[in-house]
Order: sequence, then C-alpha cells, then structure tokens
Amino acid sequence: MPRAGLSQDAVVRIAADLVDAGGPTGLADLTLAKVAATAGVATPSLYKHVGSLAALRRHVALVALADLTTRSAAVTVGRSGPDALRALAREWRAFARQRPGLYAAVQLAPDPDAPEEAEHRAAAARVVALVAAVLHGFDLADDRMIDAIRAVRAGIHGFVVLELAGGFRLPEDLDRSFDTLIDMLVAGVLKLGGDDA
Repeated sequence: MPRAGLSQDAVVRIAADLVDAGGPTGLADLTLAKVAATAGVATPSLYKHVGSLAALRRHVALVALADLTTRSAAVTVGRSGPDALRALAREWRAFARQRPGLYAAVQLAPDPDAPEEAEHRAAAARVVALVAAVLHGFDLADDRMIDAIRAVRAGIHGFVVLELAGGFRLPEDLDRSFDTLIDMLVAGVLKLGGDDA
C-alpha cells in the first residue's frame, strides 16, 4: 500500500536508512527502485520529491555530514590541541563503525562549480572548519593548515576504510594500532607547527 503523505524528508530518511543498512557499500548500492519499494510506491512517484538518484545521494550526504559534524563538535568542545585531535579521531572511527553507510556518504565530494550542490559544499565546509578549529590549538601557520587537515583526514580515513573492509587480519589489537596512528598524527601536526615535543 502506498504511503500517504510521502515527502522529500521521508524519502531521504528511507534512503539514509537503506544506505546505513547496506554497510560500506550502502551508498553505491542505493537505487530509486529500492527506496520506492521500501516506501511502498512506484519508482516514478519519487520524482515528485527528489529529482534524480544523484540528488537523493546528495541529500543522504547532507544527513551524514550533519550527523558527523554534530557528533564531532560534541566530543571536541572544551578540548584543545592533542586532546581535541584524539577525541575527533576516535569519534570519526566510532561514527564509521556504527554507521558505515553514512560514513561512505560523507566521502561524496560536492562539485565545486555546480549551483545545485551549494548546500552540499556548505555542509562539507562545516566539517573542514571543525577540523581546522581542532587543529587551531597546534598554532599552525595559515599556509600549513590545509596540509594538516588533509593529513589528519587521510590518516583516519585510511585506517577506518581498511578496518571496515576487513583489511586488518593480524591478531594484534586494533584499538592499540588506532591509538598509535593518533599518536603519530599528533606528533606530525606538532612538528608541522614547529613543536618537536
């Protein structure tokens, strides 16, 4: 039976749930047909609420970015320097493990020139600004901030993606390895800021 009062928000919620249930490949596996079947409507009915599959994926990415930003802000507020970076890294890993589909949606990069992706660019910029705020406590020169943001993101993301894909098969403790990665990131950012401590 079709759902009465289907809205864009409802369609996006259904899609986000499907993406989350699909794990790390949930976003790639998302189709309008799956969303329509879950909503109990014919696929063409979705076009009243979302213009395309690409648009729906952008909406899911917005949900994911908002969730990650909220969670990251909550764990880093009142912290600074290495303590803030450690809290941020642990929260990103927790988010990825708890919501692997939405974590994959966070990685969907908005087109810098597409007007229809302005909201997506703004949401992605908020995550970058949060990371920059965390790294501000390391007294980095302005021209090194983007290097630090990229290094931190790449380090955490690389570990998380390998972990989610089952890429770490040796018996040693993964939490200890992740803490080692964080220590290395902290040391690297401190060095970038001119502090060899």
